[in-house]
Amino acid sequence: MSDQPSSSGQGAQTASNRPGDSPGARPSPGAIATSSVPYLLMRRLRAPLMTLITIYAISVGGFTLIAGVDESGAATPPMSFFHAFYFVSYTATTIGFGELPGAFSNAQRMWATVVIYLSVTGWTYTLLTLLSMFQDRNFLRAIAAIRFERRVARISEPFYLVLGCGDTGQRLARVFDRMATRFVVVEKSAARLEELDLEDFRTDMLALNGDASEPQALIRAGLRHPMCRGALALTNDDDANLAVVTAARLLNPSLPVIARTHSVETAALMQSFGKSLVINPFEAFAEHLMLAMRAPGCYRLFDWLTAPQDSALGKEHEPPRGAWIVCGYGRFGRAVADRLAAEGIKVRIVDPSPLMVSHSEVITGDGTESAVLELAEVRSAEGLVVGTEHDLRNLAIASLAQSMNPKLFTVLRQNDAANGVLFRNFRADLVMRPSEIVADECVARLTSPLMLRFLNTVRRERDAWADEVIHQLRKRSGARTPTTWSVRLDDEQAPAVVERIAGLDRPLTMGDLLREPDDRHGRIEALALLVLRGGRETLLPNDDFALDAGDEILFAGRGRARRHMAITLNNPRVLHYLCTGREPPR
Repeated sequence: MSDQPSSSGQGAQTASNRPGDSPGARPSPGAIATSSVPYLLMRRLRAPLMTLITIYAISVGGFTLIAGVDESGAATPPMSFFHAFYFVSYTATTIGFGELPGAFSNAQRMWATVVIYLSVTGWTYTLLTLLSMFQDRNFLRAIAAIRFERRVARISEPFYLVLGCGDTGQRLARVFDRMATRFVVVEKSAARLEELDLEDFRTDMLALNGDASEPQALIRAGLRHPMCRGALALTNDDDANLAVVTAARLLNPSLPVIARTHSVETAALMQSFGKSLVINPFEAFAEHLMLAMRAPGCYRLFDWLTAPQDSALGKEHEPPRGAWIVCGYGRFGRAVADRLAAEGIKVRIVDPSPLMVSHSEVITGDGTESAVLELAEVRSAEGLVVGTEHDLRNLAIASLAQSMNPKLFTVLRQNDAANGVLFRNFRADLVMRPSEIVADECVARLTSPLMLRFLNTVRRERDAWADEVIHQLRKRSGARTPTTWSVRLDDEQAPAVVERIAGLDRPLTMGDLLREPDDRHGRIEALALLVLRGGRETLLPNDDFALDAGDEILFAGRGRARRHMAITLNNPRVLHYLCTGREPPR
């Protein structure tokens, strides 16, 4: 998907240098620092306030110079400064208490008339200026920045920074929301933030309208917050994502960072900062395609476990090993063509620009022209990859190619999530959606490291093994994507288990954990996929597998199975019943 260079929410960018900034540091364009609110207020109200002060000074001064008159008509001294200021104050605010401290002379009344018109004009000017200021975008940004920083500072639970809210960021935000995980968004485009506001999130979403490549925006969003658990650089700008990795490593070295990139060179720079995890969706998809070609069953299992919740088990894809055509030799086309060529498969490349590619035949032209596809020998080809940056062009090329060779195994690149309905209704064997690849990889890395280990194992196994895993999972969760979760047998996540292991002569087994809490002869609808003990992996442990404190276990099954297992893990009385078949003594 084509994400815009981004960063996120309702707030403000950085506006002025902070203590410790270099003297020549340039404020962010259009950014408003929190400390600038009083400055903005005084700057916009400077002229109205000066006008009011001048009107008040002239009005009060006039009354201190104009003589009054008593009841007999004799002249009296002018008002004192206090009485003059008092009269002007209640007159200018249209309260009106009459002529105080005594009746006015005609000259004083004439001056009072002038004061009334002057003060009403001055206050009207001031109030209109104040109202216009509350419609000023920069002032509203500054106010929003204050509120945003205060809300971030009050976060008391773990959260993640989602830096860039294009298709990938929005998908990840929805996933975090389903998981009831807090997140803070930084997005450069106000339009994308407005789209995000329309989402019906269950959790409290905080968003900052700022540039993620700027360190102050990251700090404001909570990069140094003690509850921040990770930063996800998901913009479509490799330079911005590199800036995020750099800032995170220097400002919070222990914070996990996952960055998206489309460039091998940028990936190398990111990894030079140490622990950063880099995701290249084009390279990742090319690996998936090769997995489908080498072991279709393993790819089917991999695709099912990484699919969105409640997705149906897809059919088995087996890409052919005959000649392939790659239309569009950009970042995606190059990644796929290189992998196909490395497998010894003949590749013909179609691209409008002249290319020098050693391992493939190149046809210069537009894939939307049948003559060009004829030159690429589309009628004898077995596979087609269409990977330009324009969705409608990709659909047009694939449609023309399929009309010339209906048996083509077709791989399409979908750039924009908004075009999903078009791609779902097109007959393509595989669709590469970068936003899904990146978002799913981010979730797996951050929330289920054991799942990553298991998926890496899937890539190395044989089809027969994968088919058996699918069979076992379908027995427990049906044909829909199973829920996956991991458990560590420690005092925090499984206190009842740890207590029983410490006091048992007989080992506690995997089968004990998989019993129904209210009927030990029944089984919960879950399958143990992996046990990690001391760095050693055990795949698909059987019911007799003996558990030990500190084990990390990956399960897959129905959501209710996870809830039932939570009862077993935390209730010693239930676990005693499951292990012995007897109720524990009171």
